[in-house]
Amino acid sequence: MTYDLIVLGGGPAGYRAAERAGEGGLSVLLIEERAVGGVCLNEGCIPTKTLLYSAKLYDGAARGEKYGVTAEGLRLDHAKVVARKDKVVRTLVAGVGASLRAAGVTSVNARGVISGRNAEGYTVEAGGGTYTGKRLLIATGSSPSVPPIAGLREALERGFALTNREILALKEIPAKLAVIGGGVIGLELASYFCSAGSEVTIVEMLDHIAGENDRDLVKLLQKGFEKRGVKFLLQAMVTQITENAVGYEKDGVPGEIAADRVLLSIGRRPNTRDIGLETIGVLTERGAIVTDARMQTSQPDVYAAGDVNGKSMLAHTAYREAEAAVNDMLGKKDAMRYEAIPAVLYTNPELACVGLTEAAAKEKGLDVEVVSLPMRFSGRYLAENEGGDGVMKLVVDKATRAALGAQALANYASEFIVACGTFVELGLTVEEIQRIVFPHPTVSEIVREAAFHIK
Repeated sequence: MTYDLIVLGGGPAGYRAAERAGEGGLSVLLIEERAVGGVCLNEGCIPTKTLLYSAKLYDGAARGEKYGVTAEGLRLDHAKVVARKDKVVRTLVAGVGASLRAAGVTSVNARGVISGRNAEGYTVEAGGGTYTGKRLLIATGSSPSVPPIAGLREALERGFALTNREILALKEIPAKLAVIGGGVIGLELASYFCSAGSEVTIVEMLDHIAGENDRDLVKLLQKGFEKRGVKFLLQAMVTQITENAVGYEKDGVPGEIAADRVLLSIGRRPNTRDIGLETIGVLTERGAIVTDARMQTSQPDVYAAGDVNGKSMLAHTAYREAEAAVNDMLGKKDAMRYEAIPAVLYTNPELACVGLTEAAAKEKGLDVEVVSLPMRFSGRYLAENEGGDGVMKLVVDKATRAALGAQALANYASEFIVACGTFVELGLTVEEIQRIVFPHPTVSEIVREAAFHIK
């Protein structure tokens, strides 16, 4: 049988594409080596958020006195937290499988490798069989980057150093956790393990954490971490991993961090090696598959979506890329845009952003006005955050009055940043945002309040 579409990889991009294509009337084969859902569902987004919610409940109870709530005998049972995480993952994986079956998608649980093309299309070998598809969508995702640090690979092999996959399966909380990398994964897991009782130290090469997020908000986030006991070593380079420590160099001076476990979280690389791209001549740059706005690669009827194209390694980006690709296959006009993709750090509080920061806008040569508003302007925020120091920023083009970006450090930031993304996507002006009615009292009202503070 020749399928209309073969999808290589069952993560967010892969399963969403397979489902949409099946619903659109195409015959679809989905090939996934591990479990459907990919890293996000099995080892990333969902598992970490499950852990972080337990930590949020614990932190709230532990600090409840200022709200008139006192808890006694409070403890976080990590084993039960992990058991619940596993249950949530199983439920969602089963749900994805059911959706794929309902869409008529055929699934093969095996490693797939592209083997070439024939008169009918592209061939893929998996589980001892060879399959042919008129079209091919590559959604093989990404893997943790492993730098050439002395002793690191050996530490990974003996379980002293862990990636996000292994650390989520730990049954016990390490007394001392060293985190290499102050990005999204490192900060979220540092937040959980700090709440759970670990002494956490984060080592970061840059002079700041949290990547390209707004620096003012990042400083506030770091300050909050430090109040909870997390230590930071910025502008420090890890030089080696020993039997029970992490060696580093800062300002030319060597140092060492004693640790019971080490989390490696310095980024991810697209999974483009050893999947047969060379057999059909798919173009890559810096290890990522090159795609256009329709998610087409350099080869006809070959698409790529998700982390494998290296554009925006976020699950929600992968969903949208998959939809754009399938719409193109079905003859529906569509194009992928990256200007208004929200990103969130699910720490406590959350740090969310969309569009351009003030710094990024100025780098583009744009003349912008920025309002930075304390979250205390929101009645709901003030009611729920005694002593909170959250901030909302809105970046506006002075010439057009259109919203270019927004950033927020606050609880619920992940839930209302989508409104800001809509404003950026549609190019709404300050005046148009002011006319939108927000429910009261909600934390999201801070967005409208910010619009009224633009001159």
